[in-house]
Amino acid sequence: MTAPRPNGSAPIHWLLIVVTLGAGLALRLVPLGLPFAVTKWGGSVLWAVMVYLLLAVLLSRSSTARVAVTAAVIAAVVELSRLYHTPEFDAFRLSTAGALLLGRVFSVWHIAVYWAAIGFAALADEKFLRRGVLSRSPARY
Repeated sequence: MTAPRPNGSAPIHWLLIVVTLGAGLALRLVPLGLPFAVTKWGGSVLWAVMVYLLLAVLLSRSSTARVAVTAAVIAAVVELSRLYHTPEFDAFRLSTAGALLLGRVFSVWHIAVYWAAIGFAALADEKFLRRGVLSRSPARY
């Protein structure tokens, strides 16, 4: 099991959240002329990475593995929630915010994409923010 993440990584996580959110919104809302597959699956990847990053901040004293598992569970629950239908819930899903936050149509492939993206985010977090270059303190002279 990995050690708790360093407290100093929160500003980097917040910066990555803002960048990921901006990229996701641009991908979904700005006509960039990208292929449909890139827009569809890229948005799903960025959504899952953002969930991981938000949890990395909220669970800052937890291991990378715990953050990743929690993010994977949340992503699966959000995807499974698409199978639940009420007039109010469906109306929210039809709004822009509802579509971006919850999505509209259930697909087991979404869960697979979310989990792969969360795994990638966790590996990158572990390598670059916990044990990698960005986690090293400057030398003291």
